[in-house]
Amino acid sequence: MNTEGRSTPWERLERQRERMRERERQKERERLKERSAAVQPLPRVRLDQPQLKRRGWLPEYDPEAFGRTSEKIARFLGTGRFIVWMTVLIVVWVVWNTTAPPDVRFDPYPFIFLTLVLSLQASYAAPLILLAQNRQDDRDRVNLEQDREQNERSIADTEYLTREIAALRMGLGEVATRDWIRSEFQELIKELEHRRAHEELRRPGGE
Repeated sequence: MNTEGRSTPWERLERQRERMRERERQKERERLKERSAAVQPLPRVRLDQPQLKRRGWLPEYDPEAFGRTSEKIARFLGTGRFIVWMTVLIVVWVVWNTTAPPDVRFDPYPFIFLTLVLSLQASYAAPLILLAQNRQDDRDRVNLEQDREQNERSIADTEYLTREIAALRMGLGEVATRDWIRSEFQELIKELEHRRAHEELRRPGGE
């Protein structure tokens, strides 16, 4: 027997939700499979021998740790504390090299060494700030993708609930409501009172 037609709208709603959860679980399993396949190491030529690690000319480093450090430096460069310390350093540097005795001045006017230090600081600060911005852009992109997927699921749930509510309203339109039963009883009572009055008028004693 086909029980799908006899099921209530709430049961159909639960079955639809279960199907949506099953699809989400299936998609998550497929994503995990793709990630595991992407990070799967290359096959080795000999399994009984350890794989030799190739050494490059450049020094090795942890990109994640370097990125976190660059973000910390970029945040510090964008604070008022850095501006204050830099101003104090420049003022002390200039005052010392202009008012101190000539024998202890390490960078006399026109302060070539100070200019070199500031140039080095600026040349390193710009790439660090760009690196921090790129990491923030990557995080924003991931968050935007997650928000988009969440919005799509919310829209799908809303559309499904709207269809189910419309089906419930159509189903309730065919069911006798309390107001309809009350109106039917009132009409029936009026009809009985009218008949009783008509019968009383027809009796000989009531003339």
